[in-house]
Amino acid sequence: MSETSTGESKGSYAFVSLGCPKNLVDSEKMLGTLALDGYTLVPEPAGADFVIVNTCGFIESARAESRSVIDEMIDLKRSGQTGGLIVAGCLPERVGGSLLEERPEIDHVVGVFGRDEIHRVADRLVGHAREQRELFRPAPITAQQDRGRLRITPRHFAYLKISEGCDRTCTFCAIPKMRGKHVTKPIEEVVREAEELVGDGVRELVLVAQDTTYYGLDLYGEVRLTQLLEQLEQIDGLDWIRLMYLYPVHFNDELIDVIANSSRILPYLDLPLQHINSAVLKRMQRRVDRAATERLLESLRDRLDNLVLRTTFITGFPGETDEQFEELREFVDEGHFQRMGVFTYSFEPDTPAVRLEGHLPEETKESRRDALMATQQRHAFAFGDSVVGYELDVILDCESETPGNWTGRSFADAPEIDGVVEVAGEGLSVGQLVPVEILSRQGYDLAGAALE
Repeated sequence: MSETSTGESKGSYAFVSLGCPKNLVDSEKMLGTLALDGYTLVPEPAGADFVIVNTCGFIESARAESRSVIDEMIDLKRSGQTGGLIVAGCLPERVGGSLLEERPEIDHVVGVFGRDEIHRVADRLVGHAREQRELFRPAPITAQQDRGRLRITPRHFAYLKISEGCDRTCTFCAIPKMRGKHVTKPIEEVVREAEELVGDGVRELVLVAQDTTYYGLDLYGEVRLTQLLEQLEQIDGLDWIRLMYLYPVHFNDELIDVIANSSRILPYLDLPLQHINSAVLKRMQRRVDRAATERLLESLRDRLDNLVLRTTFITGFPGETDEQFEELREFVDEGHFQRMGVFTYSFEPDTPAVRLEGHLPEETKESRRDALMATQQRHAFAFGDSVVGYELDVILDCESETPGNWTGRSFADAPEIDGVVEVAGEGLSVGQLVPVEILSRQGYDLAGAALE
């Protein structure tokens, strides 16, 4: 798999992928490119000819994690345990060549849109070339294709990136600076990628983008997520289609109907709302208010059976008052969401929000986050309790440490971010979709027994 035409490997490398599922797709594309070019992937950095770290640069905590991993790899290089270090992705895209000035032990940096040339960067590294240590490319005007990936998710599920970049101007967000403007991947290209993934054993496709409901507007002059989903539904061998990053704008009745009438599109919807107070939403420049949000939620609940909603909120946005936060907390306490994440506002120097008045202390942001999560916990636990005694289909992700037990997910659980279902059963296998009787709730997780 990772050898040249002469049967000799060009070199061994380890790979660290950080950040979101969109970044993971980029990582898998780089892995596939390197494999085709004759490089051998190894599981550990120690002993590898070089290491690649695909970084996240979204908020300060993510950048700190990326720098920490980079420093670990630099320590390995200094001790002679690895020969070189390439840093790729959103962190170099955001900070540019200053990363090499910060950490001169890095051999090469590669921006987000240089990913398809990663093999050439590796060639320069193993060839000991010291020139051209930076590779940055402008954001493409057409979407990059992601076929030929070497996947690092379990074989039975995969992320499918349907677009790149974002045209939103949310005042807290630097993604357009790193990922460029929204670029839709054509329907036929997404379908080809999906067919390739299903042919490789994928049973669950997780659709990701920066703004999923915006899909198609730049390319076709109208949103086309509905038409894309209708095409994906026709792929034989596919069991589940999961939708993530659904911005509330452009979520129309036609899309709801397609979801409602589908046997493969899960009634699990990820809608990152960020807040509910209209004044805060206006300062965030979300282009939606509380009334519109509530109308959408009511429509979804009325028309989708077994609906599970995930959302994310930001606490401590500049100028957020005690009353505005309490409005958000009371809204969450109405029980709209079965799944929820909360972030504290991150001060990002190159975003418009830094110029707003009313920046809050970190302890205020954190206390509000904790209060919001405590409020939501009751509703998450209530949802778990509500399915005890019922049968759910569960896709098995891995075998548990206890023999005869498996860890999987129901339709209500996205990979990595939601809970799991612990399943007792014999003769099962990873990737299998099995009916499970839910016997108990264990915190945010469930436990059950596979049915014959």
